[in-house]
Amino acid sequence: MPPEPQPTDRPATANLPATADRPATADRPTNARAVAAARLPLRRRLLPVIALLLLAPWAAECSWGGFAIDDFLPVLIFLGPMYGGAAILIRETARHLGAGWPTIVLLAAAFGVLQAGLVDQSLFNPHYLDDTQYADTRAAAEASLVPGLEFSLRQAFDYVGNHIVLTICAPIVLVESFLGPGRRLRPWLGRPGLAVVAVLYLLGSLLIFASDGGRKNFLASPLQLTLAAVVVLALVATAVLPRWRRPAPRRTRRLPHPLWLGLLVVLVRLGADLAPGWAGVTIALGLAAIMGAAIAYWSSGVHWRQRHVLAAGTASVVSAAAFAYLVPPYSPGNPTAALAGDIAVSVITVALVGGAWWRLRPASPTVHVGAS
Repeated sequence: MPPEPQPTDRPATANLPATADRPATADRPTNARAVAAARLPLRRRLLPVIALLLLAPWAAECSWGGFAIDDFLPVLIFLGPMYGGAAILIRETARHLGAGWPTIVLLAAAFGVLQAGLVDQSLFNPHYLDDTQYADTRAAAEASLVPGLEFSLRQAFDYVGNHIVLTICAPIVLVESFLGPGRRLRPWLGRPGLAVVAVLYLLGSLLIFASDGGRKNFLASPLQLTLAAVVVLALVATAVLPRWRRPAPRRTRRLPHPLWLGLLVVLVRLGADLAPGWAGVTIALGLAAIMGAAIAYWSSGVHWRQRHVLAAGTASVVSAAAFAYLVPPYSPGNPTAALAGDIAVSVITVALVGGAWWRLRPASPTVHVGAS
């Protein structure tokens, strides 16, 4: 993305609406940046939208070795409207509301349940992976089957969790880190643009729902579909609560270096796969809760920066890319193409994460997990 000048560091409150306890003058620099951003050429205003549209499907399906290199382009074309459209809509909803990462994470979880429970229905289809090289994971999944609802809690954690960290959060973090502070936390699209993206997302989802390779001619039971719909609505309702738009008081705290934070996220992700069955699910949920609480605690410190957000948000992508060499693609194929895909994943990941880190080399504004 084209470089933009980085202003000096300023408190996060400069990006918040004026309130009774904070004079409106604090917003003047931000408003000036917003006006300048609105005057950018159309191609520069759409560049982050297009980047997120393409990055979301690549992170979701290619970054961990799911496809050989000759399948990258079809993945971007056919899955871009659904995955990329969802990432854009979630990011824009949070930024239009003036909310922060809690809203993005909750909406990402809602998308994960919607995708796996209602669109491709992989969550409820025990034979979903039978035609892939992951057919042998079925027995492990059935070790944590929920009685009466007939879905694997382990698979639910993996499917929804990967959509949260890979499909939605990591691409948003990467694209926002390439932008200057004046555009990082502000909406990119107006209502017409959002309407176009919403139509793209609906069409992409309908394509997966109707195609043989998407839903695979499986239809979940009414009880299963109702459960998924209720969970989606509950997550969306929680995500748009006004509490996520209220700035929390900032405190002086010692924070880990961003690289140590990223390493901790990787270790937690690896620890989630230590044990099978219900014990493994319990450990995975516990580690995820502890990591989420730790990030929420650290992010309330006055020294939390975009580099911390970048490290926490992209650690899962780096981990997935590192292990891509050890996992097979969905379908058996040319070993050379599979190896080329893994190498391409490494190069792309290093370029994206390294480029974003380099982009943030000057001091960047405080970015909190709460209201932005």
